[in-house]
Amino acid sequence: GDKAFAQFLTDEIKEEKKIQKHKSLPKVSGGWELEVHGTEAKLVRKIAGEKITVTFNINNSIPPSAEEDTQEQQKPDEQEPELTSTPNFVVEVIKDDTKQTLVLDCHYPEDEIGQEGEEESDIFTIREVSFQPTGEADWKDTNYTLNTDSLDWALYDHLMDFLADRGVDNTFADELIELSTALEHQEYIKFLEDLKSFVKCQ
Repeated sequence: GDKAFAQFLTDEIKEEKKIQKHKSLPKVSGGWELEVHGTEAKLVRKIAGEKITVTFNINNSIPPSAEEDTQEQQKPDEQEPELTSTPNFVVEVIKDDTKQTLVLDCHYPEDEIGQEGEEESDIFTIREVSFQPTGEADWKDTNYTLNTDSLDWALYDHLMDFLADRGVDNTFADELIELSTALEHQEYIKFLEDLKSFVKCQ
């Protein structure tokens, strides 16, 4: 059984490498520095008096596919639909002269992806906003967190502009999907390779 499993994995790895779009991770424009720790990625950008970090984790970042029903009509030689990784991401804005960090929790609404033709709508939304003490590893549940569901739209627009001024806009969000998808695929291939060595190990 293990031999067949290892053989299957070998073929699978070959296939995945064939469709891998990026041999190295795509860059995000606008002078963002990328740090990757396993499945967590962090983009850092410094502008006058501020440091902006965007953190995301590729785990569970691929939305469940809605194409379950169309599987039967699929012709055998058709390519599988491309998987896209749309992770939630957290933007932290740290001002040099304050002890506080503004934290904005953003996500890609599932129904927005790939809908064009409407007026310029944002491809990501801000879900929550809070202040956290700068440099604390653990965020406190006792800090007030603003949920944007019930937010005055004018304030929400200002928050979106605030992010856009710092380089977090639709272009950035598109590039983040691209980066995250490449990273997810890279990790998936690595996982298959580890699994193969594990299975073959006597």
